[in-house]
Amino acid sequence: MDNNFFALISRMRHIQRWSLMRNSIEENIQEHSHMVAVLAHALGVIRRDIFGVPCDPDACAAVALYHDASEILTGDLPTPIKYHDSEITESYRRVESIANEKLIAMLPQEMRSAFEPLLTGETAKKYHDIVKAADKMSAYIKCIEERKAGNNEFISAEKQTLCALKAYGMREVDYFLQNFMPAFEKTLDELGSIE
Repeated sequence: MDNNFFALISRMRHIQRWSLMRNSIEENIQEHSHMVAVLAHALGVIRRDIFGVPCDPDACAAVALYHDASEILTGDLPTPIKYHDSEITESYRRVESIANEKLIAMLPQEMRSAFEPLLTGETAKKYHDIVKAADKMSAYIKCIEERKAGNNEFISAEKQTLCALKAYGMREVDYFLQNFMPAFEKTLDELGSIE
């Protein structure tokens, strides 16, 4: 058996996001997955420490790190196609599931039980809402960064993404939007130096 899992994971950096839009700042799924993991961890901490709801922020972050791993094998299908209708969406989910199963099979048998819950199993299902929200927050941050760079291509996506985030009705998301998102509008000088 070839143990190709980690070599393939490292290739996430070659899969570009936002392929249908002009980008001022290129983003690949490896960079995106890191930011989603940071945000998912934060949402998990907010859920647990601010709102007192049991949550494992470390598990949230781990699921987020691998949330787009299937795209190594499938590529990044643009959102307008992926969500065009329920039949396409369901078919694509099946393709993602098969890709994740193939990735898990590239691990030694003894390691599969540690990764399967993160890619397709109970941990992924348990924290799906947090990872989905973190994924959308990452997209919103990308839109803000593009607008700040003078790229009007993302203005409509920014409005739609913010509406979607608010529509989740998640206290963790609302808390983050109110308390942390304004800082993404600041310049480096406004953020302050580390002294």
